Amino acid sequence: MASTTKGRGRKTTKRPSVRSHLRPWARDALGIGLVVLALLAVLGLWFGSAGPVGRGLDWLLHATFGIAAVVFPILALYWGLMLLRGSAEQDRLRMFIGFAIAAVGVLALISLWQGNPRPFGGYDRVSGAAGVAGALASWPLGKLVSGIGVAIVWGGAVLLGLLIFTGTPLSAIWDRIAEAFSRDEVDEADEEEEEALENDEEEELVEPKVVHESEDFSLLELSEDQQEDELEPIEVPALVRPSGNGPYELPPLELLRTSPPSASSDRDEEHQKAALERTFHTFGVPAHVVAAHRGPTITLYEVEVEAGTKVNKVLSLADDIAYALATPDVRIIAPIPGRSAIGVEVPNKVRDFVMLGDILRSKTAVDDEHPLSVALGKDVHGRAQLVNLTQMPHVLIAGATGAGKSSLINSFIASILMRADPDEVKLVLVDPKRVELVHFSDLPHLLVPVIVHPKRAAEALAWVVREMEQRYELLAMVGVRDIDGYRVGMEEETLRIPPGQEDRVVDFPYLLVVIDELADLMMIAPRDVEDAICRIAQMARAVGIHLVVATQRPSVDVVTGLIKANIPSRIALMTSSQADTRVILDMNGAEKLVGHGDLLFAPSSASKPTRLQAAWVTEKEIQAVGDWVREQRSAEYAMSVEGLGRPPVEGEQNGGLGGDDDLLEQAADLVIRSQLGSTSMLQRKLKVGFARAGRLMDLMEDRGIVGPSLGSKARDVLVTPEEWEESRSARAG
Repeated sequence: MASTTKGRGRKTTKRPSVRSHLRPWARDALGIGLVVLALLAVLGLWFGSAGPVGRGLDWLLHATFGIAAVVFPILALYWGLMLLRGSAEQDRLRMFIGFAIAAVGVLALISLWQGNPRPFGGYDRVSGAAGVAGALASWPLGKLVSGIGVAIVWGGAVLLGLLIFTGTPLSAIWDRIAEAFSRDEVDEADEEEEEALENDEEEELVEPKVVHESEDFSLLELSEDQQEDELEPIEVPALVRPSGNGPYELPPLELLRTSPPSASSDRDEEHQKAALERTFHTFGVPAHVVAAHRGPTITLYEVEVEAGTKVNKVLSLADDIAYALATPDVRIIAPIPGRSAIGVEVPNKVRDFVMLGDILRSKTAVDDEHPLSVALGKDVHGRAQLVNLTQMPHVLIAGATGAGKSSLINSFIASILMRADPDEVKLVLVDPKRVELVHFSDLPHLLVPVIVHPKRAAEALAWVVREMEQRYELLAMVGVRDIDGYRVGMEEETLRIPPGQEDRVVDFPYLLVVIDELADLMMIAPRDVEDAICRIAQMARAVGIHLVVATQRPSVDVVTGLIKANIPSRIALMTSSQADTRVILDMNGAEKLVGHGDLLFAPSSASKPTRLQAAWVTEKEIQAVGDWVREQRSAEYAMSVEGLGRPPVEGEQNGGLGGDDDLLEQAADLVIRSQLGSTSMLQRKLKVGFARAGRLMDLMEDRGIVGPSLGSKARDVLVTPEEWEESRSARAG
């Protein structure tokens, strides 16, 4: 009998509740109920054709809301459709609070206007005003502050409710009013400035969607003795500036999905606790489990040992604990940072989804408004984690194939698209695998088309080094240390600008360089890539340039000592061996991860890595966000980096011009007729890349057409137009 009772009790505990089954449809049920109620109210209030139910609804609504009951069907239908649409929960809550405050305020004002009846003064009186609800809000307050006071108080409440409902701060309204008055003046000033610029520029045909850089602000060119023989000369472009092409609206969070409800059970957690304590007791270790924290991927059990017990006794039981818990592997943290406890991380039998929409809807993301704060994932406590790339300031991501590196990079880029406009952040994407970042092509945030050719990637990194040097020259000229001080100085107008250099002082966006596969670049041009990455990692933080480098081969020939020393923040996903883990983190641990976004995050400010489950974003979500961004603004590539998006031609791969004498003839004709030996001019006029334009300039120097490099100045032209025409006539004859 006892065994039967025991068996029956065990069977009862296994049965899931009806509430857990119906929970996913609760919102739909409420939405459908409101729609049905709205339709019945339409029949009862407007047409009087819903029978006894309609008459009952008519009496109840008029008693509650008075003459305002006529709009009840419209409001009920609105909220029902909003629930059925699946709007964000945080938005619904905010909108409902604002609606409730505004609705009570309106009812109170209607009741005051209709004579301010007593709440329980009879059906006829309250139904002819604003019902019991309006009378309760207006009559007691009228006894305290008079009718005028009631109008002031509830008028302010209506205004507050509307602001909360629309999510608009009062300061934004004043800004829009001021902007409306000053818009005409700004438009007139912009037209005058555009006319002045058009008069100063040369008339030439350009391709659409290309931003032309100014030739007045040329940068320091490396002299011949400073360049390696293998490097082709690259002209530094003009400073990257925000495009400023009108208003821009960020994508709504409704484009991103939320994760489904968790299917976990507390019973599994209790069984794991009991198995852990039995294992400690079996091997004579005086320890007990004091707490358990379930995360999306793992559960962290806090273990306390008695005084005088060595921590190594627990560490040595890792394999025995994994055997007792029937799990492939466990990871032991001794001790947990900031706690006098040992952590045992056990993989969950049922993993929870972590979607990018969950992270960006969290309070942490709402409070952090920095454009380079990207979604990372959730920790073992289920808390959303964002990381500010400006504080890292560069990050190395490594792990085995299929561990989730490209998905993590997709989450990073999608976070930037959701939180920053193209004037705040510019992207340089390098995708040697050609398929991982194809979703982000033709975005206005891109400074250059997605680079898929390793040779072009090496040139892009060299260009980023020159951009960094140019930004440092600008900061040194105005006397500030970093981009934050520069922007504060621009806002407060405290920069020390030399006379005549006002046009050079412009705002410049953050620049994020994402390399999806470092190993391929290191095979093609290891020395150039390593030197460029090290220079960027050492110096670029202060001028707003940041690196995200990923590789699936964390070996010492790819992740060299110099790269590791200059990239302080690391993200390790699942690796195949302890040796690979040591290359990334300089410690063990990543080989025990379970894959699919399970990672160890080791920022430069922490001594031990933190285990997280990376956020996941689907291809459909990326496509939806990309389509929204493309509709807001079209892609605009700077002319100075235009050539980086195309494959290298045969002549460039061989280090020469490939016998293209016509191009050299055109370049010489342009330089001699304009008497300006500028490589950037050749890039713009001839539509060629950095290396090709620099090679043309070197060939003209060899032929005595232009002089040697003069640093930041244009080269001297040694041939006059008359001499050039004579030489051409002689060659033609």
